Amino acid sequence: MLKATAQGIATRERILDAAFDTLRQDGFANTSARAVARRGGFNQALIFYHYGNLIGLLLAAMDRVGEQRRLRYEEVLGGPGNPIEFASRARLLYAEDVDSGHSTVVAELFAASSGNPELREQMLARMKPWLEFTERLLERFLAGSPFASLVDVRAAAGAVLSLYLGMDLLIHLDGDRSRATAMFDAGERLAATVEPLFGGDPR
Repeated sequence: MLKATAQGIATRERILDAAFDTLRQDGFANTSARAVARRGGFNQALIFYHYGNLIGLLLAAMDRVGEQRRLRYEEVLGGPGNPIEFASRARLLYAEDVDSGHSTVVAELFAASSGNPELREQMLARMKPWLEFTERLLERFLAGSPFASLVDVRAAAGAVLSLYLGMDLLIHLDGDRSRATAMFDAGERLAATVEPLFGGDPR
């Protein structure tokens, strides 16, 4: 039984790897069950056995990497720091998202969701933990600053996430990563400007 369970886990991991790589490299339009199975070297029937359908598989593949990325964000941004340090960390995390393929996969699925109500609902649901994380981060960061009473944290979190996703989509469409570089350059300049307004490291 233990051997069968381990084998089943290994098979699911193999399928998830193949789905993520196919979506990342070939795009949603060219990602079919057959294409994923061909890349992973397994029978496409395994996709339906383990994940029900192709969309279920693609969401599971995104979820696995997405959870790893969320934990990484909590690790990097969860500690104390001043605005300049946080801006530098955000740049690092974004570069990791691009290099890992996570931003590409998210952009592909969001683009595809515009014509697929079921997928759109699933994608929006998956943004909720990121919104909550961003809200907590902003609350902690703004505490004790002159901005604490001025900022609607929920609205600000939505704006930050929208900016991030929008940047992903633009870069995904034209491949121009200088957009992100310019955004983070501006963010670091802004951080340097407002840093004196913060009395100490947010904790």
